[in-house]
Amino acid sequence: MPTQTMPGALDPIGSLDELYPVLNRECYTAGWHKARPSLWKEPRTPFAPRQWRYAEARRHIDLAARWISTEQAERRNLLMFNPVGDNDYASLPNLVAAYQMLRPGEHASAHRHTPNALRLVLDAGADVYTVVDGVQLPMVPGDVLLTPGWTWHSHFDRGLDDAYWIDFLDVPLVHRLESMFFEAHPDHFQTVESTPAVSPFRFSAADQDRLLADARETEGARCARLSAPSMRTVALTVHQFASQGRLPARRDAASRMFAVITGSGSLEVDGETFTCQRGDVIAVPIWKTHRFTADQGARLLEVSDEPVQRLLGFYRQERIG
Repeated sequence: MPTQTMPGALDPIGSLDELYPVLNRECYTAGWHKARPSLWKEPRTPFAPRQWRYAEARRHIDLAARWISTEQAERRNLLMFNPVGDNDYASLPNLVAAYQMLRPGEHASAHRHTPNALRLVLDAGADVYTVVDGVQLPMVPGDVLLTPGWTWHSHFDRGLDDAYWIDFLDVPLVHRLESMFFEAHPDHFQTVESTPAVSPFRFSAADQDRLLADARETEGARCARLSAPSMRTVALTVHQFASQGRLPARRDAASRMFAVITGSGSLEVDGETFTCQRGDVIAVPIWKTHRFTADQGARLLEVSDEPVQRLLGFYRQERIG
């Protein structure tokens, strides 16, 4: 093999073994000599199935409320992270969930950001509200509230009871795309401009009931998609189960999180079983076989990045059995 001199190299290169360090120094990787594969037969992920329990989180956030107020923190919340590598934020590659809490008299200040967000209300008394672009929405247990990207949003509790809910956001996706923008409201609080009885930003328990009533029942389970065209990166589905009702086992090319709105049951993910109660959250990574079975009955909220996978043409699914 003739000896050649590479541009920028100090010494002649007489073999591939001598060429590789030069390529590396110049930030090239020889496609035939990669340290790790770049293509594989089916989706794989370092993220693992994971459960977070509401009862546990509520104890922790109640303790934190002794020392952290909404004036000291942008939000008093507990982020649910998946312990993979050095990750201490994301629940799944494109999604993050958090438990959040307000005490009576507190007001979480208004801000807006690129990521889309939504909330599942767990416990709240009267006079707890979210405001979205000037629209005041009640926070009632079982409600799903939307705050699409770049809408002003804030929360306040004028009642007598602490309020608790679960936040879901696509922040990890925005991090990957590097398109994060954030802005605090110049007046700290929003002006309430309307208090509508019906809003596209709110799916009440009654709204969910109506959608589920029109859904076909299979194996004691009904599923209804919550139409949210303003939330283009996440899909929202409500599942209602009769006693011992269950979802068909499946796996698909999407990451998804399940939150228990009411009731209890068990979610099996790739042979691992998670027993879950009201307020619990379970993360199901991409291409993991999963199936939920209710106890005496249950309602779940499912949040997934399926729209992103479909938009990019990557989505596939399989029914198991």
